Amino acid sequence: MEMVPSEPHSFIKLLKVNREHLVTHIRNTQCLLDNLLQNDYFSTEDAEIVCACPTQPDKVRRILDLVQSKGEEVSEFFLHVIQQLADAYVDLRPWLSEIGFSPSPLIQSKAVVNTDPVSRYSQKLQQQLGQDSKFILCYAQKEELLLEQMYTDTVVELVNFSNESLGSLDSLACLLDATTGVLNEQGEIIFVFGDAGMGKSMLLQRLQSLWAAGQLDPGIKFFFHFRCRTLSCFKKSAALCLQDLLFKHYCYPEQDPGEVFAFLLRFPHTALFTFDGLDELHSDFDLSSEPDTSSPWEPAHPLALLASLLSGKLLKGARKLLTARTGVEVPRHLLWKKALLRGFSPSHLRAYTGRMFPERAVRQRLLDQLEANPNLCSLCAVPLFCWIIFRCFQHFHDTFESSPQLPDLTVTLTDIFLLVTEVHLNRTQPTSLVQQNTRSQTETLRAGRDTLCSLGRVAHRGMEKSLFVFNQDEVQASEVREGDLQLGFLRTVPELGLGEEQQSYEFFHLTLQAFFAALFLVVDDKCLGGRGLHGEDPFKNKDHFHFTNLFLCGLLSKGKQKLLRHLVPTAALRRKRKALWTHLFASLRSHLKNLPRVQSGGFSQVQALPTFIWMLRCIFETQSEKAGQLAARGICANYLKLTFCNACSADCSALSFVLHHLRKRLALDLDNNNLNDFGVRELQPCFSRLTVIRLSVNQITDSGVKVLYEELTKYKILTFLGLYNNQITDVGAGYIARILDECKGLTHLKLGKNKITSEGGKSLALAVKNSKSIFEVGMWGNQIGDEGAKAFAEALRNHPSLTNLSLAFNGISTEGGKSLAWALQQNASLRIFWLTKNELDDEVAESFAEMLKVNQTLKHLWLIQNQITAKGIAQLAEALQKNTGIMEICLNGNLIKPEEAKVFEDEKRIVCF
Repeated sequence: MEMVPSEPHSFIKLLKVNREHLVTHIRNTQCLLDNLLQNDYFSTEDAEIVCACPTQPDKVRRILDLVQSKGEEVSEFFLHVIQQLADAYVDLRPWLSEIGFSPSPLIQSKAVVNTDPVSRYSQKLQQQLGQDSKFILCYAQKEELLLEQMYTDTVVELVNFSNESLGSLDSLACLLDATTGVLNEQGEIIFVFGDAGMGKSMLLQRLQSLWAAGQLDPGIKFFFHFRCRTLSCFKKSAALCLQDLLFKHYCYPEQDPGEVFAFLLRFPHTALFTFDGLDELHSDFDLSSEPDTSSPWEPAHPLALLASLLSGKLLKGARKLLTARTGVEVPRHLLWKKALLRGFSPSHLRAYTGRMFPERAVRQRLLDQLEANPNLCSLCAVPLFCWIIFRCFQHFHDTFESSPQLPDLTVTLTDIFLLVTEVHLNRTQPTSLVQQNTRSQTETLRAGRDTLCSLGRVAHRGMEKSLFVFNQDEVQASEVREGDLQLGFLRTVPELGLGEEQQSYEFFHLTLQAFFAALFLVVDDKCLGGRGLHGEDPFKNKDHFHFTNLFLCGLLSKGKQKLLRHLVPTAALRRKRKALWTHLFASLRSHLKNLPRVQSGGFSQVQALPTFIWMLRCIFETQSEKAGQLAARGICANYLKLTFCNACSADCSALSFVLHHLRKRLALDLDNNNLNDFGVRELQPCFSRLTVIRLSVNQITDSGVKVLYEELTKYKILTFLGLYNNQITDVGAGYIARILDECKGLTHLKLGKNKITSEGGKSLALAVKNSKSIFEVGMWGNQIGDEGAKAFAEALRNHPSLTNLSLAFNGISTEGGKSLAWALQQNASLRIFWLTKNELDDEVAESFAEMLKVNQTLKHLWLIQNQITAKGIAQLAEALQKNTGIMEICLNGNLIKPEEAKVFEDEKRIVCF
């Protein structure tokens, strides 16, 4: 290919010289014709001459002939169109860059219309997704809210393969960012997971809205959104090729589907697929065992196409965002990123409250009630449950003249779903200014018994078959009436083209289907047992049965007997309660007996699994003290480890319900969960028993730390406090300092990776100085600086017990480093000192060298990743000649070259590389 400079009057020559290159790579002649006609460069006759050519290359040659015959301006405009419509002429981008084409002002003023099928399809997708994502469909089908007005961020964390946090997500766009959180460069799936109700579907809707508004990566030209539950609605015999799935069952191109699909196959990286709810597929679906479908034209079942898309056998290079509930695993080799949804933080909840209740007086009344009921507040950390609670509050506010009141006692999930059921059933009741609906909950449920049974029958049949979408026949077979459909429990399925001419329905959320399935098992006369679905262990991970079993425990609890006796004969209710309790207690004993147990650090430690959390939830739903006592006795250990169980703040209510029955003292490890300040408040009944409290990586702020201070200083039995990687500032550090002052037996304090600065550092250092028991303090990753370091230096002088201290990554420079070194000349207790990733230089090294001539008790000194040169290391090495106590000085990552480090090879205690 020859290059000709774009000099004046050279565009005709440029087209002549590169004629064959243009003929080869121009596949879309219609765009060129449309623009040449639009700007009166071509006549209708010219266009007809081109269209009469038999092949595409012939059409390109004829266009080139006509363009060149019409002069330089037309030739220049021809190149301008190719440059502007980059998607239509993608193969010519390198050539245009090579020739350095730049149009004149005259040509730039000409309008270029984009009739390229790919661009038109991308615009159509944007328009459709913009419309689809504009509104949030609420519980009543008639009620819609603007997404832009109601969407509230939640806590989203990028995690590694082991679900350990890699940091919070700054924005949803970061999910697609290749610079953060990538686990596997070869993977293609962004896996977003979280408990039911945490907002996975809402996150996808927000992502759709951002893309439609042009606020995501501009390189993404196609956005295809599917819900997994609707893919499983296809008949087993259904077979589609990929093009039909994308176009006929999602969004059809207005022109030339073949060209659009060919572009997608050539440039799969321009597509983003989202698949919502992998856990809602039938239970035998397995990504690794689905039949291979590597040809985009080969017909296959939609689930096989899904598996092939996710595995990269189809459209390798496209991004796929997949959501599922916690507990669903995706093969590691397929993962690109993982993100965990943790729900509302306290600040998110306040923001959401403001959006839901713009009227200040009503909003404040609600916030006051939540503040007075930590249990209810903790439920509101789950966006779905928060939405339900707020909607019920709104209903009462609109219906009654008096101020609406949320429940002021312990509230279970069963209570919340009974409340929303009452609210929806009352939608059918007429109200007026002179006569309001005053039916009690009992009267409302009794009047709606037939409706509840019909909806429960639909839900139960679906749960047994792992189905979540129901056609018209299935709904009618369950005797659901037209009026029942208007209540808002069931809504029409928004997807079209699923191979069914009839309207399909689904419950507004999976948890509601689970509730109605449980209610059916209780109310229906033919359901004799109380063992849930298929009589399975209620704590066994059996897809979606967890919530059904949980609601069974709540509905058959003692506190609900008065309500349910109007729906179920007394004898049948008694029989079902007995069957459930028998099975519940047997499963409870078996589960507790099989928990892994180890002896560690003087503790008898039991390692609980995520299933243990479901056991606690079921017990809490019963509100049975007998069940709580049985569970407490079954723990049989003095150290309960519940790390990485994805426990949320509401689970702390269940945990406290069991642990407050313990008479012995206990160590409780809740690291790496999602408790936040609400959860800390719910743990209050336990604090009189706890000697070890580990709450690291739990979104805890100063407000939660204040609760810890108020409770722990009542009992003064604390020995270990772990609050690593939370959101604690200097205010919280002040509370922790007071805990250290008053809890005289506290030996371990872990406060790394918080937001503590010099002021908080000074408070903590003073408390450490006054403590006679503290053994280890971890402050890694704060910002105490030189002033904080000086305060810790003061604490180190002649300290009787402090043995391990980490001030790593704290912005400490020369002044602070020298203060610490001088203080250690008067210290005989410290054995390990971490000062990694600070700003310590040769002056500090010289001061530590002087210290080593005096201090013979320090064993490990870590000065990794500082600014020490060979000069400073030489001084440390020289000091070691007079020190026999220290075992290592780690200096990796300092300002020393490998050849300089060879000088210190003989001193094995100096570690440079």
